[in-house]
Amino acid sequence: MSGHGRERTFEDLVAEGVAVPTEGWDFSWFEGRATEARPSWGYAVSLAGRLATARAALDVQTGGGEVLDFALGRAAPKAPVLAVATEGWPANVAKATALLRPRGIAVVAAPEDAPLPFADDTFDLVSSRHPVRPLWSEIARVLEPGGTYFAQHVGPRSVFELVEHFLGPLPDEVSAARHPDRERADAEAAGLEIVDLRAERLRIEFHDIAAVVHFLRKVVWMVPGFTVARYEPQLRALHEQIQSEGPFVAHSARHLFEARKPAR
Repeated sequence: MSGHGRERTFEDLVAEGVAVPTEGWDFSWFEGRATEARPSWGYAVSLAGRLATARAALDVQTGGGEVLDFALGRAAPKAPVLAVATEGWPANVAKATALLRPRGIAVVAAPEDAPLPFADDTFDLVSSRHPVRPLWSEIARVLEPGGTYFAQHVGPRSVFELVEHFLGPLPDEVSAARHPDRERADAEAAGLEIVDLRAERLRIEFHDIAAVVHFLRKVVWMVPGFTVARYEPQLRALHEQIQSEGPFVAHSARHLFEARKPAR
């Protein structure tokens, strides 16, 4: 077990988890406090390979731009002539703009559930890491014929061991829309051809309650409306469980999604 939680009080750890900024998708703060196994396909490195051969690329729901920035760095000096990103959360728009502007990439503020603000047949590569909900008809529309959608999605019942600790048992329908088979059907209904679809479940360990608090503040859709005050009894019980039994174990669900818009 991590040394972070041995002598420190519940109140100290919770205060620390509350104090950490939540912008962007940099998870380096969790070092030594939580671990998550990574999918075997190495999404960011794989994306770099796609970017190195793309002419016009769009990254949807880019977060703080960290994954796209890393992938473009790996793809350099080959990079798309045109590359843009969208993001819906204002704090992340600002963070992604600061990170990606030096690479000549515009970040467009666009709500995740709104039509993409681009013309038909614009991009030969559309990418996304952990989109809230893929808008398949819009992805198909902005892809040029023969273009590719390459993404890593969150799968069904991801980290539900933790979610259900706070919310109680949830019906399967809650995450049914994220099931790879459902997404395959939706993508095909939008006119895309599935090239590759692989799913994995991956072990996560939370070593102290500060990591749990920060995670639930950062990934806001896990426990909607999460605050420490609202869920203090569940947090205190989980803190005591970690203290006595060691890390709390959950499992994330991820799938790699590659689809192609048929050539005319």
